[in-house]
Amino acid sequence: MSKRILRKPFFVVNPKAYLYGEESLKLAKSVDQLAEKYDVDILFTVQHVDAYRIRQETSNIIVTVQHMDSLEAGRGMGYILGEALVDAGVEATFLNHAEHPVQVNELVATIKRAKELDLLTIVCADSIAEARAIASLEPDIMVCEPTELIGTGKVSDVSYMKETNQAVKAANATVQVLQAAGISTVEDVRQAIESGADGTGGTSGIIKAADPVATVEAMLQELVKWKD
Repeated sequence: MSKRILRKPFFVVNPKAYLYGEESLKLAKSVDQLAEKYDVDILFTVQHVDAYRIRQETSNIIVTVQHMDSLEAGRGMGYILGEALVDAGVEATFLNHAEHPVQVNELVATIKRAKELDLLTIVCADSIAEARAIASLEPDIMVCEPTELIGTGKVSDVSYMKETNQAVKAANATVQVLQAAGISTVEDVRQAIESGADGTGGTSGIIKAADPVATVEAMLQELVKWKD
């Protein structure tokens, strides 16, 4: 497997632990159809146990896990092995989310392992200083979101978005930037991409919507206006 090359602007649907099993598969299949309809790269996060099945029943979404560990095949009871993820059809992993923080030494080692396995890394930071520091570790994507806004439905202000975008690009121009805190509306999507971010997406704003699929489609309709 070769590493996926993301096209801008990309989108993330991140059910976290709100969905699993049949419900996760149902949404994944609908989002898969939208990815094809709008010709947009969509990273869809899954529970590890659902990754293989969702990969088998979709063809357009980028199956993404919410964490992996740095270990190699062998001893390592209870950890998430990268080779097993690749074998299940996973193409990307989040790292260092505020709800699953990682020590710096482990983060460095895990990014290295993911590179060896051609897995995309989406690494989280909650401040401009942290975003700048992590960008130097050469993740594929930086997620810039203040921890206090996660799950609140409140978006980062435009100045924060612009400053973190600029900080990441100044540290490493090849790293793509995802602005995703509190994204709940079409206007939030427009603001994130207009700020200079390479992608956006949502969790509770999508999962808790009356019609999650319609919400994703409305957001994608705005997103495609920004395609090159």
